[in-house]
Amino acid sequence: MQMVRDQQLDGLRAVAVSMVLYAHFFAADGSHLGHLGVRLFFVLSGFLITRLLLDARDAARFEPATALKSFYARRALRIFPPYFAVLAAVFFLDLERSKEVMAWHALYLSNFWYALQNEWTPWVLCHTWSLSIEEQFYLVWPLIVLLVPRRSVAGVCVGVIVCSLAYRFYWPLTGTPSLARDLLPPASMDALAVGALLAARPSWRSGWPAWAKLSWMPLSLASLFLVWSKPVAMTPVVAWFAWIGLEVVPLLPLAMLVGGCSKGIGGLAGRLIALSPLAALGRISYGVYLFHAVVLALVVQAQPFIPVNVSDQGAGRFVVAGALTLILASVSWLFFEKPLNGLKRHFPYVRPDGGAGAAAAIPGASRD
Repeated sequence: MQMVRDQQLDGLRAVAVSMVLYAHFFAADGSHLGHLGVRLFFVLSGFLITRLLLDARDAARFEPATALKSFYARRALRIFPPYFAVLAAVFFLDLERSKEVMAWHALYLSNFWYALQNEWTPWVLCHTWSLSIEEQFYLVWPLIVLLVPRRSVAGVCVGVIVCSLAYRFYWPLTGTPSLARDLLPPASMDALAVGALLAARPSWRSGWPAWAKLSWMPLSLASLFLVWSKPVAMTPVVAWFAWIGLEVVPLLPLAMLVGGCSKGIGGLAGRLIALSPLAALGRISYGVYLFHAVVLALVVQAQPFIPVNVSDQGAGRFVVAGALTLILASVSWLFFEKPLNGLKRHFPYVRPDGGAGAAAAIPGASRD
């Protein structure tokens, strides 16, 4: 059953990264689907990281210092090598004159850079804004989960969600919206905290509250409408409501989707989300997300040598850039990321008690 749950969560990662690829490679007039995919990644990250930390905290041999050291070491092994390899490639190729702003990206401050500039320049690294958000979350959240009273973790999650909502209600007072409203940390902490709340309240995954059961279908339909609606002229107030709807309305359906897959969805839906190709794509989804914009920049430069149109959004770009991204991510996973992930065994979340490492006793610890 654990393998089925892992495959279903990997399937969700595959769905999330496919949404991003569709938005960046195929959608002719842009798409909100890519942003929804990023929001799904955030809910997944908040859930998985908080669940691992709480499992470590509940272990008999738990020590805060050991758990914190191991968490940061394991995150560094998983995230840093491919991330800085991409930055090095962009630096030496000097794609879109990225050298001038590389320090912002190297320090995981991409979201602040783009917010300050209020434009996606350089575009080749624009997707790193979400990776910066997650890294900023990783710096602070383990301290909260491992050090505050155990019974208070869920309350802290609710407080973070409320603060994020308050941040959204502030924006009409600022006049014309800017990228800052989407890229500064408070704009994404609600999705991360919703996932964390899901981990802090495991009873919800076994039986959802009545209000959630009644709400998820209308909220899902409203989310689909907001995602697929075409851009139209709106008054500032209507545009603000549409933006808040796109950010907030999908949160409960996404949380229920993650919660369902974490305990294993049955039936046809469960078998589909756990299909081997989807699970395989989910396992390499970090590399797919990390490499796709760089691959696209290089493919566009190589347009004179490519017989199909890759300079514009559409099927040609989706097939060529998508295939090359998948190949690169697969090679990176097999020969670079996976061997480094094996080093995580040296950093158990709790001290080993004899022969076997305690990390193995924490469900999913080897896959964080």
